[in-house]
Formats: sequence, structure tokens, C-alpha cells
Amino acid sequence: MTNMSVDSVLAQIRAMSAQVKPVASPHIDPASTRAAPEKSSFASLMAQSLDQVNQTQQNATDLATKFEKGVPGVELADVMIEMQKASVSFRGVTEVRNRMVSAYQDIMNMQI
Repeated sequence: MTNMSVDSVLAQIRAMSAQVKPVASPHIDPASTRAAPEKSSFASLMAQSLDQVNQTQQNATDLATKFEKGVPGVELADVMIEMQKASVSFRGVTEVRNRMVSAYQDIMNMQI
């Protein structure tokens, strides 16, 4: 994987982590945490992530189609980089899904 694609993935991860609200510590006064104007839920973050992965895959597919049609200015290297970005992002989302299913199964198998 090239440095450019690694940097791009890292930038996406940093952008997503900046959107997540930090978990309040038990030593922090709850009154000070009420000032947060916007509250993001896990579901909304997952929806945004899935939208970004979908957009990445669509961009890669469009670029590959343009290359196949012989559109000038579309290089094979660019197509391969976009395809790798789409692949990495899809594998990341798949891994998150697998972990969520595993956690759900663990919770459902707990004895009460």
C-alpha cells in the first residue's frame, strides 16, 4: 500500500475519532459536560462510516469504468489506489460488524 493511501485512511480515522465525544470520567463534574451542543450516537457514526465506505467504493468503480472506456487522464495507478482504498475501508467496516456481532452474542449468552 502506498504512503498516499495509508495517509488517506489515517486521515479518515482521525476525522471519525474527532467526531466521537470522549467518555466522561467519574472524576469530572457532570454539570461541566452538559455544555456539549451536539450529541452523536453510535448509530449515526456507523451510518456516516457506511456512507463514506459506499462513496469510496462508488468512486473506485467510476474511476475503473472511465479507465476501461479509455478516458484520457485516467491512469492505471490511480485506479489501483482507489480500488485499494475501497478494499481497506470495506474490510474495516466488515471487521467492526464482526466485532459487534461477537459482542452481541457474548451478551446474549451471559447468565442472568
